Amino acid sequence: MSSSHSTANLQLETQSQSFGGTIAFYRHWSDCCQCQMKFSLYLPPQAQHQPVPVLYFLSGLTCTAENFTTKAGAQQFAAALGLAIVAPDTSPRGEQVPDDAGWDFGQGAGFYVDATEPPWQQHYRMYSYVTQELPHLVQTHFPLRGDRQGICGHSMGGHGALVCALRNPQQYRSVSAFAPIAAPMQSPWGQQAFRRYLGEDPTPWQAYDASELVQRSPFPGEILIDQGSEDSFLTDHLKPDLFVAACQRSRQALNFRMQPGYDHSYYFIATFIGDHLRHHAQVLTQS
Repeated sequence: MSSSHSTANLQLETQSQSFGGTIAFYRHWSDCCQCQMKFSLYLPPQAQHQPVPVLYFLSGLTCTAENFTTKAGAQQFAAALGLAIVAPDTSPRGEQVPDDAGWDFGQGAGFYVDATEPPWQQHYRMYSYVTQELPHLVQTHFPLRGDRQGICGHSMGGHGALVCALRNPQQYRSVSAFAPIAAPMQSPWGQQAFRRYLGEDPTPWQAYDASELVQRSPFPGEILIDQGSEDSFLTDHLKPDLFVAACQRSRQALNFRMQPGYDHSYYFIATFIGDHLRHHAQVLTQS
């Protein structure tokens, strides 16, 4: 993809070479979110010759498309494994998009749901954006294999990745997460987001809670989760023990790894990102 590439609805902002491939940031109009959205795309060197599998990475609260792309060190592994990586923003943004004074709600905190409550429902449709609009866009414009998609995420994005995979096993062949909000209906972060985006009735919340979803319909492959033991959000907000118990009840294949001494930061993600990309490549690149 040349640096001059653009279409009516896809504008290249920056592009750099990385490990023989290219890392680029794009902007486009989103029909789902009714605003301009941004994402990053890493194309490994293999994409110069043939379509490649793609991994979507969903970031956490307060993040943009840049955090994972610049801090995780994923490109070297993606280049070696032949994986493309797409990292979208975490919410709609712009002057016309409703926001909140808190850092854990509103812009930067879309929670990967399709909001149904005013004033959020017009723009905050991140679930449909991530699972439908964005994949269609990137597969139309870049050499990506739509039949070989995986999804990963961190914190709020870990919640999003688990939900997207559990609800769309025909779309995502692989899934993993770093320190996910694993039972958001039991988490203050999740309860606030669900109440304001989805309404007071908790019934619709279940469609966005991985611990609820996995009991109804387990993912057909193994789920990989890494969690730091020194994560300050572990007890109050993340609650992985509830997800582990739900997986045990539903006989979901799960590789849950508690990593001693690690916190919630990108130092933690960068330490184990290679394992996660290999987890996805093992599924996505097999014939």
